[in-house]
Amino acid sequence: MDDLVQTIDLSGWFTGDEEVRQQVIDAVDRECRRVGFLRIAGHGISSELIEEMQRVTTAFFDLPETEKLRYVPQDKTVNRGYAAYGTEALAYSLGVETQPDMFEAFNIGVEVVDETDPYVASERHRFFAPNIWPLAPVDVSSVWVAYFTACRSLAAGLSRIFALALGMPEDFISNNMNRAACVMRANNYERRPHHAEPEPGQVRMGAHTDYGICTILLADPVPGLQIVGPDGAWHDVMPEPGTFLVNLGDLLAEWTNDRWRSTLHRVVPPVLPGPARRRSVAFFQEANYDTIVTVMPTCVSDDNPARYAPVIAGEHLMNKLIGPRTLQRSVAVQTSGGSPRDVAQ
Repeated sequence: MDDLVQTIDLSGWFTGDEEVRQQVIDAVDRECRRVGFLRIAGHGISSELIEEMQRVTTAFFDLPETEKLRYVPQDKTVNRGYAAYGTEALAYSLGVETQPDMFEAFNIGVEVVDETDPYVASERHRFFAPNIWPLAPVDVSSVWVAYFTACRSLAAGLSRIFALALGMPEDFISNNMNRAACVMRANNYERRPHHAEPEPGQVRMGAHTDYGICTILLADPVPGLQIVGPDGAWHDVMPEPGTFLVNLGDLLAEWTNDRWRSTLHRVVPPVLPGPARRRSVAFFQEANYDTIVTVMPTCVSDDNPARYAPVIAGEHLMNKLIGPRTLQRSVAVQTSGGSPRDVAQ
């Protein structure tokens, strides 16, 4: 396996002195510039909660498909509920037509929202739609909400490290994500006997970049995840027990004027006789729906002018989301970390 993605221990950020905290900041800046993916240890989320999350997620995906299909949202703009195997194609988010991806998934969002916020009220049918909870396993909602909450707290800590690494006030990013439409997606990659044989070139999850600020990924230590490195080639990335993979999203790449990378990645089928099943849980930290993302002043100069026009975070997110679900090309702005040219490599 490739060692392109480095591990950063965050424990010093939470417990260390200023010198130790600065070492964490510098390491994060280095890896976000270099590859846009990092492993994090010392993150503070308990192994017990992680094990519970894996247990209930596996139990849900092991349900009969007829049961899981009860939880498909009626509207494709609703980022909630079940997505069946072969119903999405992530490369459409880059404007690339591909075959359907070979995974199934389940999404949840913020469980308790402030309906006195006018925008939340107006988006209660979409960005802030109520979660669609399965009836089984019986503790799925309590475990998923607990894990979602822990990831949201971790993302808030990461945002402070990010801001300082970019030369901005520590709360600059966090102030722009305290009302965000964050989503957590559990994925199950498992081709079952009734599924059709893969088409040539068909993958488990198509090449894409993530859409928002950052993603916190928990995944089985099973091969499949690949990212495009600085050399333009695909590299294998193996999750490691006790760590999360963190990657940056398009909004942060635009915010930083491509100082930091939103890196193209995909999940490819297993090479038999290796493990056939791969599970993952991705927490997507978004910006506030009404945040106007304008290149940070620390990331522009006379020699490096702004490459991106300002964008409203919520509009960007919806333009990215809808393409893979309707199998239509996305019209969202692309960052330098992923392009249609890269997808075919």
